[in-house]
Amino acid sequence: MSRKKNNSQHLAKISLAVMAIGFIGTIPFQDSLWGTILQGGFEAGLVGGLADWFAVTALFRHPLGLPIPHTALLPKNRKRIIAGIINMLEKDWLTKESIRKKISTIPFTEKLFMLAENAITGQQVRNGITTLIQHLLHSVDSKKIAPIIEHELKTKLRELDTSKYLSLVIDQLISRKYDEKALDFILKEIDEWSSKETTKERLGRLAVEALENIKADGFMQFALKSFTNIVNEEKLGSIIQGLIQKGVVSLRDPYNQNRQTLLFHINSKLQEIKTDENLAIELNTIKEQLISNWQFEEKISEFIEQLRQKALAIIELPHFYDGYLLPLISKALANLKTDQEKVMAIESWIQQLISTFVDNNHAKIGKLVEENLDKLDDKTLINMIETNVGKDLQWIRVNGAVCGFLIGLFLVGLKLIF
Repeated sequence: MSRKKNNSQHLAKISLAVMAIGFIGTIPFQDSLWGTILQGGFEAGLVGGLADWFAVTALFRHPLGLPIPHTALLPKNRKRIIAGIINMLEKDWLTKESIRKKISTIPFTEKLFMLAENAITGQQVRNGITTLIQHLLHSVDSKKIAPIIEHELKTKLRELDTSKYLSLVIDQLISRKYDEKALDFILKEIDEWSSKETTKERLGRLAVEALENIKADGFMQFALKSFTNIVNEEKLGSIIQGLIQKGVVSLRDPYNQNRQTLLFHINSKLQEIKTDENLAIELNTIKEQLISNWQFEEKISEFIEQLRQKALAIIELPHFYDGYLLPLISKALANLKTDQEKVMAIESWIQQLISTFVDNNHAKIGKLVEENLDKLDDKTLINMIETNVGKDLQWIRVNGAVCGFLIGLFLVGLKLIF
């Protein structure tokens, strides 16, 4: 830029020198027609070039160092010019509305997704995420977390309605026919028990003892005595054993009326248990006692420590990121991209965040420009402006000289004609 400025400034000086040399060189020929015309052109070009040189120079400094009024405009009006620039920035070029409008056209969420998709496969992000997870795992204090987990578990267990779950358990027992299975199990145990020889002997002995202990008078006493003399313990035991086994066989028959009656009775009792308030209170009391006496903080701490060690071991695996973490992150990003509601919510949040930032900091734009300009002294500021716009200003001088020359030729021509 500085080189272009110097070239244009050099050209402006040449154009002014050409006009001056042309004016002086045509003085001896002013009596001739062409001498008069050319002298008028060079004279006007010289005046135009000098006038534009004065105007351009007066913007930045005193021409020839002379304190001519209304020159060195930039140094004298520095504060007003800076204030004008700031006002133009804040109210015309970079208004809040224009910034918001520009922000609204930028698809931030789309760009964030593209950035994330490209970044998650990079080595730097891999190392960063892995290191972060390792740091978080090392920061876990199982002894501090265990009491919290224990407290939350006990709280949730206390909130459970025992009677509700009792009702669910009973419904499951009935739907899965555990009542029938339980009856069949009992019948099986009774059958096995009754078929034993020792059981037969015990049943016979108990029956004889029962008969002997029966108190009766007269004929009844004589009949009992005669019966016990005819039937001994072994026979009585066999009779009772046979009756029990027959009863078991009949109750195992799914179509047996006695079995159906017994199951109906069992189901009725189970249904009554659902609404048994005393049982519900007792169960809640038992539950509270179990929870209060349940001390498993140490077990939870050990479990957390085991999980942490396993997690750290998994992270150390070479394929951990590509095999475990990257698919999860990629799937999460893909699901998020297809969820338009969430995408719009994120986009709205970003737009709102930036708009709020602009509202809160818009005034700082002018302040920042003002602070940066105030750091520059007059010489540096003038040099900066000349460096950026000097080329155009020097062309004003060139154009002034050329236009003045052409206008001078035209005016002299008019004089000669009229």
